[in-house]
Amino acid sequence: MVHRFINEIKAGDRLEDEVFLVRSKDLRTTTQGGMYIHAVLQDKSGQLVARAWQATQQMFDEMPEGGFLRFKGRAENYKGNLQFIIDALRKAEPGSYESADFIPTTRADLNAMWSRLREILGQIKDANLVALIQEFLADEELMTDFRKAPAAATMHHAYIGGLLEHTLAVLELARLVVPRYPMLSVDLVLTGVFLHDIAKARELCFDTAISYTDDGQLLGHITQAVILIEKKSEAVAAKTGRPFPEQVRWALQHIVLAHHGKYEFGSPKLPAIPEAIVVHYLDNLDAKVHMFLNEIENDKDAASRWSNYNKALETKVYKPDVMGIRGKR
Repeated sequence: MVHRFINEIKAGDRLEDEVFLVRSKDLRTTTQGGMYIHAVLQDKSGQLVARAWQATQQMFDEMPEGGFLRFKGRAENYKGNLQFIIDALRKAEPGSYESADFIPTTRADLNAMWSRLREILGQIKDANLVALIQEFLADEELMTDFRKAPAAATMHHAYIGGLLEHTLAVLELARLVVPRYPMLSVDLVLTGVFLHDIAKARELCFDTAISYTDDGQLLGHITQAVILIEKKSEAVAAKTGRPFPEQVRWALQHIVLAHHGKYEFGSPKLPAIPEAIVVHYLDNLDAKVHMFLNEIENDKDAASRWSNYNKALETKVYKPDVMGIRGKR
């Protein structure tokens, strides 16, 4: 059966037996005291808010978060957004759908991005940092996951290849910005950029849906990356017979610990060296621009010049392309 993608669904459409991934679910209470299910359904083309009225606890329990179900219902417009009203649902048998239809994937060429990333890292000259990077690149399992992993579960670059795409974008920004500040170490910044999100490949799982691993939930990618840097620097020391410079290791670990920029955004430390503040702002720049563009591209209310309020961006996004550039890229 051909899958009908979420970005093809319009208000008024009926779906009779369509498979979707249950991205999240929540059992809520109406103002009249009844129960309903609020869920987010997903395929690789996007996400769709769904509601099941007159729900029961059993119905909620039988809805597998991160799993697949067949849905019957109708799409409607609610306050400018498309939502799906669930009339019925049933289990989707494995083999009756294509898993590749449900995980979004980068539009960029993975091999080309990986080659370019290796090229940029190859420009680093400091012998200790070169040796450390080689330890990471030689970790085939980690690098395989790094090339496939999303950069986040929902916020930005939340698709297969998103971590590689985001990391490469920040590396390219660093190559443009850091030469403006000759007192900074371009080698330290580039290495910090490469490593700042590297543990997203451990924090997230992405075989059938994007979600968190157990250790990802318990530790988080920042802690996991700090541990990886510790282990890889010890491996370098074992191979060279010389201790890895503590100050350099601390600086790299600090860049990772501080790259979210603020405590309320999950940074255990605030940036305390100039290279760390550079990595923070370049990381934030690429993430935020991606979120703005994604908000414009995926807004389904074509009649409105504004998107809905985006909590993460703390604003609505003005959608018109006033300079006529986006369609040319």
